[in-house]
Amino acid sequence: MLDIQKIQAAINMIAAEKKLPKQKLVEIIESALKTAYKKDYGNKDEEVNVHFDLESGALEISVEKTIVETVEDPALEVSLEDLWEDGEWFSLWDVIEFDVTEEVLAQDGDIFGRIASQAARQVIIQKVADSEKEKIYDLFAGKEGEVVNMRVDLVEWGKVVFDYNGNQVSLPKSEQVSRDNYVADNRLYLYIAEVSREEGMLPKVILSRKRAELVPAIFAEYVPEIAEEVVTIDGVVRHPGVKTKLLVSSSYEEIDPAGTLIGQKWMRVKAVMEELSGEKIDIIPNSDDVRDVIARSLTPAEVVKVEQGEEENSYIAYIPFWDRARAVGRGGINVHLASELIGCSISIEELEQTEEQKAEEANLLAEKEAERQSRSQESE
Repeated sequence: MLDIQKIQAAINMIAAEKKLPKQKLVEIIESALKTAYKKDYGNKDEEVNVHFDLESGALEISVEKTIVETVEDPALEVSLEDLWEDGEWFSLWDVIEFDVTEEVLAQDGDIFGRIASQAARQVIIQKVADSEKEKIYDLFAGKEGEVVNMRVDLVEWGKVVFDYNGNQVSLPKSEQVSRDNYVADNRLYLYIAEVSREEGMLPKVILSRKRAELVPAIFAEYVPEIAEEVVTIDGVVRHPGVKTKLLVSSSYEEIDPAGTLIGQKWMRVKAVMEELSGEKIDIIPNSDDVRDVIARSLTPAEVVKVEQGEEENSYIAYIPFWDRARAVGRGGINVHLASELIGCSISIEELEQTEEQKAEEANLLAEKEAERQSRSQESE
């Protein structure tokens, strides 16, 4: 028999846990019962109506059939003769409902048999998941491109779930940064990368800690001049967890755009770096002089000069021999990000050492070797 009290208890529990309207869950249950009935009794083309009253526990199940002259499909059709004396109240092609509630409830099994019960459970699970997607969509609709500060609620097997105003929101593994500290109760900024709905499809909400746009969005939380459009972020490139480069400008001559983002005693940029778990941030002032911008974009390296390359939109940056590693960066990250930020090809060339520089380097190496030998003798 169908245990109405268990269904009522389940609806109340899921409504409280998932923060979904009870009526929405009632509709899900009704849909699940339709699926179960079709699987055990009817066929997929049959029109089944289910009404469940949560308060009273009353359940009504009916099927629709069309009155025809000659019945070809008994599941969908009925003749006037089959209606006996009730036939005089109807005409051909009328659609009437047959109450099958007692027939269903009289059967053995948890709902409509083991197979039907499983089908119903799957529908409930899917429908609850769909309802949660709708709810999350409503929470973030109109906020695409913004950041929200959320508390980590649960971390389990690579899955990170955040709490947002009492609602659980998942951060996809593909949008996580390994350097971040995903620990329960930690608070992190998340970038709302996509909030969309296509016709006939479920809504989509993608949150991210990996997108480059996260960085300027966090800066906007700390730097009011960005919202006031005193300072503009013209470009951003990022290697998540390692380094971000920002290209900034201002239409006000008296404003230092890079200094504005850095803040007094580096307080603003340090705050953003802490939000990004220590990720390094280079802030480069924009200008009409592309050579100057390229030189600055290779920070922290010292660039002596920049020249046009042989190919179109290519440049050569000349670096002191001792500063090549910083210009290139580990794995080539620094020069790659600089090239991506400016939108050109940048190659690194070392400047040849002068005789004086070679002598200084030889003396330095000799001093280090003498110091090493001295320590070795002392240890003996």
